[in-house]
Amino acid sequence: MRDPYDILGVARNADQNDIKRAFRKLAKKLHPDANKDNPKAQDQFAELNAAHEILSDVEKRGQFDRGEIDAEGKPRGFEGFPGGGFGRGFRRPPPGDAAYESFSFGPEGARRSGHGPHDAGGFDDVIADILGGLGGRGRGRGAGGETPRGGDVDITVPVALERIVEGGSVKVHLPNGRVVEVKIPAGAVEGHRMRLKGQGEPSPFGGAPGDAYVVVAYAPHRHFRIEGTDLRADVALPLADAVLGGKVRVPTLGGEVSLSVPAHTQSGRTFRLRGKGLPKADGSFGDLLATMRIMLPEAPDPHLEELMRKRRDGAG
Repeated sequence: MRDPYDILGVARNADQNDIKRAFRKLAKKLHPDANKDNPKAQDQFAELNAAHEILSDVEKRGQFDRGEIDAEGKPRGFEGFPGGGFGRGFRRPPPGDAAYESFSFGPEGARRSGHGPHDAGGFDDVIADILGGLGGRGRGRGAGGETPRGGDVDITVPVALERIVEGGSVKVHLPNGRVVEVKIPAGAVEGHRMRLKGQGEPSPFGGAPGDAYVVVAYAPHRHFRIEGTDLRADVALPLADAVLGGKVRVPTLGGEVSLSVPAHTQSGRTFRLRGKGLPKADGSFGDLLATMRIMLPEAPDPHLEELMRKRRDGAG
């Protein structure tokens, strides 16, 4: 038997999640019900499953990596299972032996049989998940006898913050190549999911396609920085208003608002505009934190320069 790492196509330092993903992908591709015209399909699938049996079990994987067992899970240098004595090679125990395991591809579909000491039922769970409950319900059929459906997919869509507040439509690219418009409800929070029935992955067995789930994500904004449900923005404060006080215009997701700034406002001072942030799960809204940044006139101002010169010289 080939090296189980080569069979699954994973590196020797792959973590258990990588091994699980590789097995699921290959199980869909190599399952006998998906390869009825390939006489080698059962052998290939059995080989895949045997490799997964070793690498998915942390203890067995460690034994294989240390050279204590071979690619078939057999102890190196022993004949048979414990009690078999020393000898050349390995004998497979007969059916009925306590450690005997086999795989059946009969009318009941893919099924693991036997009651060996490491038979934890994990194979049935994985295959049932991959094929929509194939095991024990008819060859190539899922629960109730229907052909297994395709997989569900999540499609993350960046949504402009203004559309988050007001609601509106966004374009979504589906796995089948179609582009559809999906309406985002007003006040949707990040992570909000919307189901598109039958728009997911196609079934490799000819069944119904899976579903697509549109997942809302916040798109970057030119004015605001996102902090949870709060927004932060820098606001230009004219020097005269910083000294004398005045009103400045502050951008919000619903349009500009007027903010009164007291006299002698330092650059960096932050004002909180309550309820001008992003929606919360309870229906309320976060706040907008507006930080003042003192701004000098764009064009040189002789009067301002003279005033500053006098203050500097007077201070000296």
